[in-house]
Amino acid sequence: MKADKPQLFLLHFAGGNIYSFRAMIPLLTAFDVVPLELPGRGKRSSSPLLYDFKSAVTDIYEQICAGRNSARFVIFGHSLGAYLALAVTQLLEKHLQPPAFLFTSGNAGPGIRNNTDWHLLDDRDFIEKLTALGGIPPEFLEDEDLMNYYLPILRADFELAEKSTFDPFVTHVPIYAMMGSQEENTGNIGNWQRFTHASFRYSLFEGGHFFIHTHPEKIAAIINTYCNSITSAVK
Repeated sequence: MKADKPQLFLLHFAGGNIYSFRAMIPLLTAFDVVPLELPGRGKRSSSPLLYDFKSAVTDIYEQICAGRNSARFVIFGHSLGAYLALAVTQLLEKHLQPPAFLFTSGNAGPGIRNNTDWHLLDDRDFIEKLTALGGIPPEFLEDEDLMNYYLPILRADFELAEKSTFDPFVTHVPIYAMMGSQEENTGNIGNWQRFTHASFRYSLFEGGHFFIHTHPEKIAAIINTYCNSITSAVK
C-alpha cells in the first residue's frame, strides 16, 4: 500500500455531499483528497437515506477501508461530519489503522448540544432554524423543488447528529478542532480534548457555523502544515 501523498478524507455536514468542500479542495495540495458522502444524495442519490448514527459510521468506515491506498491518512469532518469523524476514528483504531490526525470543525464535540429535536420540527420551523444557522442559500428558499429535494436529506442528517452515540473509547489520535467565533458553543471547543490521549489544539475563525466557506485558505493551510508530521510507516 503506497501513495505519493497522504490521503485526506473529508466528511460533510448535514445536507452536504462530496461537493461541499469544493472551495477548499484545490488548496489542500499536500494531500490526495477524497471527499466522501452518505447515501441518499449526490452520486449516491439512488441509495436510501440513513437515519441511524451507527449505520452512518459503518458506511463511512467501509468507504475509507475501500478507498484507502496509503498508510498515511487524515480525516476532516465538519458539523455532523465531525461526529462521524470521531466515531470512525475510534473504529479504525480498534480494528485496522487509525488516521494520523483528526480535524474537527463546526462542532464542540459529543456532550455539548443545543438541539436534540430539530428533525421533528414541522417544515416551517425547521427551515427557520436552518436559515438562522446559515445552512440554506437564499436561492434554495425561493425554489420549491430544491427545498422538497433537500429537506428529507437534511432531516435524516439532523436525526443522525441528534441521536449520535459514542463509544467511551478515547483515541490516541491527535485532534485539531476548529469553530467559528460566532457559534453558540465556541467556548466549549476544548471539550474535544476529552476524546484523545494525544495532543490537542484548536483555532477559532471569524464567522458563524459555515466559516469553512469564508476561510478555506486558512483552514487548508492548517491541514497542509501537518502533512510533514504524518508517519510514512506502512502497517
